[in-house]
Amino acid sequence: MIQEKFQETKEYKNANKWHSQDTTWAMSLFGTAIGAGVLFLPINAGAGGILSLLLITIIAFPIMYFSHRAMAKMIYFSKSGDKGITATVREYFGNTASKVFDVVYFFSIYSILIMYAVSLTNTAKSFIENQLKMQAPPRIVLSLVLVLFLIFIVNFGQDVTVKVMSYLVYPFIATLVLLSLYLIPQWSVSNLSLAGNFAPAGGKVGITTVLGIAWFILPIIVFSFNHSPMISTFVVKQRETYGMENVDRKCAQIQKVCYTVTICVVLFFVFSTVLSVTSADLALAKKENLPVLSFLANKYKMPLFAYGAPIIALVAITKSFLGHYIGAYEGLEDIIVQGAKSCGKDLNGKTVKNIIVVFMILTCWMIAFLDPSILDLIDMVNAPLIAMILFLLPMYAIYKVPTLSKYKKNLSNIFVIVVGLLVVLSSIKAFF
Repeated sequence: MIQEKFQETKEYKNANKWHSQDTTWAMSLFGTAIGAGVLFLPINAGAGGILSLLLITIIAFPIMYFSHRAMAKMIYFSKSGDKGITATVREYFGNTASKVFDVVYFFSIYSILIMYAVSLTNTAKSFIENQLKMQAPPRIVLSLVLVLFLIFIVNFGQDVTVKVMSYLVYPFIATLVLLSLYLIPQWSVSNLSLAGNFAPAGGKVGITTVLGIAWFILPIIVFSFNHSPMISTFVVKQRETYGMENVDRKCAQIQKVCYTVTICVVLFFVFSTVLSVTSADLALAKKENLPVLSFLANKYKMPLFAYGAPIIALVAITKSFLGHYIGAYEGLEDIIVQGAKSCGKDLNGKTVKNIIVVFMILTCWMIAFLDPSILDLIDMVNAPLIAMILFLLPMYAIYKVPTLSKYKKNLSNIFVIVVGLLVVLSSIKAFF
């Protein structure tokens, strides 16, 4: 049935060969995976000293690979996969589950959006005060101006927004690598202890310490490497190009290439930044609620780095905000339209748009002004919601949907479920 739906008059491409479009997709996933979240990864990654860096090196790839592979499997066996993850959930689990998923999916994106509003305000304020040597406007004014500016860009239309994002992706990645290289003279192994802030009072590091560090860094790893919104489009294209019998193998091939490159670039950035600061510096960066590049720019007064690093941070956060705004807008639009219909009302497009824009401006402005801890937001809200969608939902589908039953015996399922549950439970850390 699925095969017939996607059968074309031309023959499918040879799945055994690597084609130019495979490279294009690998780089597209790469660009989507590396966003502003990476700028916060070193702050938590360095908090656990050498052990946390070793753990990230070991578990980052399987976390990224197995979770996104599970979501890909869930989608490419769905007849509705070309209509997105929401349609897939509706097909597998029914309308009620789809409505619940719509709400969870919206908040998973929206919570990231408001986090970036906070980060952009802090980064801009730091740049004005530390690099431009000027007095920043009152936070209530600065946050409003920045949010209005971002919403103004988005309202030019989705096509313009996507084009702006595409222009920013690769310069950001290239600059990230160059800045990592630029920091090499500042490296010092003495900056790192074995367990960092997790070192026990007696000095003896045991399995409990290692597990504590692992639980601490899991949410930021999940958040930093998440690119689940891109998976539906990616899977459908491979299914159309290589046929149903080859889509699993081809998706795995492209994802392996993409994630290997992604992990290498991100780990180089993490190691370079962490080796350039002390644990006290990382604690201060977390307290100041700044991305690591802005903190480093304030620490090292090298002219090129002092101006370049915060500008790159601003560009990265702007790129991520615009991308997540599109997803949050579409999710909220669907919730409002469906909610109005259930009440017997039919809202026109302009009314819905006005409701969404006013809601986005007011809430992003309010949260940016209040300045909650970004890393706490990631631990308590962002990462747990992502884990529910990216880790636990595909696993539930694999064990519940007959067409996915052949994947039940994969040992990687245990890993994905355990990581997903730990990240969902990470929100309770705030109460200890």
